[in-house]
Amino acid sequence: MTKKPHDNPQAHEPQDEEEELRVDVASLEEQVADLTEALQRERADAMNIRRRHDDQLANLKTTLKAGIIRELLPIVDNLERSLKHVPKELADSDYVKGVQGIIKQFAKTLADMGVRRIKTVGEPFDPYFHEAVSMEDGDGDHEEVIEELQAGYQLGEGKDAEILRHAMVRVAMR
Repeated sequence: MTKKPHDNPQAHEPQDEEEELRVDVASLEEQVADLTEALQRERADAMNIRRRHDDQLANLKTTLKAGIIRELLPIVDNLERSLKHVPKELADSDYVKGVQGIIKQFAKTLADMGVRRIKTVGEPFDPYFHEAVSMEDGDGDHEEVIEELQAGYQLGEGKDAEILRHAMVRVAMR
């Protein structure tokens, strides 16, 4: 029996090997693509975790700072109240000047920490910043703060600010 060239198993080997190599290469390329995609997802997850951690840390710092400042505000109030009740004969004393200096130092330190005193007298009443303790009738159509009974403070600026304490105010229609 004579063998024909196309019946020879060795004649098909190079084509079979090439086909196997192509399948192997395609399989490896698919694995590389899958692993690359998985790596990209893991990197994105790691970046998100870092960002979330940084945000949480910043929020924690702000919360701690706000808590400490809230505890110190009554001290500032009492120092300011003490100056309102200084007898006339002691008004120019070094003691009173020292208390005034302490109040200024406190105000500067608070400002350096991002704490701002809420504007009150002459400002339109804003329940976001002000707490109305009393209301006086008037002939106007808008509410205006006429007296500050207790200072209010915010950490930060504008509507994004964290209110540390609302300003207690008297309001009138103007």
